[in-house]
Amino acid sequence: MSMNISYTPHTLQFKFNARTSRGAISEHKVYFVNLWQERAPETIGVGECAPLAGLSIDDRPDLEQKLQEVVQLVNGQQVQLQAEKPLPEELQLQEWPALRFALETALLDLQHGGRRLLYDNAFSRGEAGIPINGLIWMGDSRFMQEQIEKKLKEGYSCLKLKIGGLDFVQELEILQSIREVANAQELTVRVDANGAFSPQEAYKKLERLARYELHSIEQPIRQGQHEAMAQLCAYTPVPIALDEELIGVQQPEEKVALLENINPQYIILKPTLVGGLAASAEWIELAEARDIGWWVTSALESNIGLNAISQFTANYDITMPQGLGTGQLYHNNIPSALQIEQGQLWYRG
Repeated sequence: MSMNISYTPHTLQFKFNARTSRGAISEHKVYFVNLWQERAPETIGVGECAPLAGLSIDDRPDLEQKLQEVVQLVNGQQVQLQAEKPLPEELQLQEWPALRFALETALLDLQHGGRRLLYDNAFSRGEAGIPINGLIWMGDSRFMQEQIEKKLKEGYSCLKLKIGGLDFVQELEILQSIREVANAQELTVRVDANGAFSPQEAYKKLERLARYELHSIEQPIRQGQHEAMAQLCAYTPVPIALDEELIGVQQPEEKVALLENINPQYIILKPTLVGGLAASAEWIELAEARDIGWWVTSALESNIGLNAISQFTANYDITMPQGLGTGQLYHNNIPSALQIEQGQLWYRG
């Protein structure tokens, strides 16, 4: 069967300047990839290509050129896309993980009738929610405290704080104020440094953070410093989760080497950044074989990408809160059946 493809750009507008240790962002340009069979053009599968500026390896000025190239190859019948089969090597998508994710999920959506139901599981049937962490964005102390109070009122049992943007003592004071309200048995707290610490200072900062009984810290030092990260993971008083470290690691042997050399406590999977759902599933299999924990996180996609990632995640036996609550960030998000209730994500189709 022959397929056709098109894409539509869309610029998502944040409700506030979203700050990380890499700076603030107010908008996010994404591309919706549409797939349909020539014999049934009314049924369209949709995927989302949404690389993150300054982070994704396919955050490149020639991304749209690559999209046009894929459109020409598929529509010209030089390459055949087929459901339930790997993406053709002729598309040369190794360096384009966000585009791989978009094509992979558009195919899944098309295969299941173009209704944004990619998997049949308890979550997609509306029978079970997915526990998620409440994300606390960087800002001044007052802004962060307001977010924390709001998330606690909304029923979250796990908070994730972005750190590395304020004075470290201020950040410790915020953590202290959280613990004065709820202890570690009542509230799980994660922090994400986005690589903000230097290897020289990281261990001492981890010792100070450990006083607040944190679940984990994401990427305490920037990626690519494998020896320093391995040392930290071996002796850390706070469990370490690799995040940015996984970006650009494509081949199975590279993934094995990274996990075995660094031996982290956790890995965090962002399908847009690591190359899609099949790539994420491979990471999960490799991590579980080495007793390394994991969870899945969205990467500021619209509700199209978030929906696909959530349904994929629900195929697994979830034991920890996932990072799937970013659909509320935008003024102009895509309408969706996703809803958050008492710290859980639900599909209310």
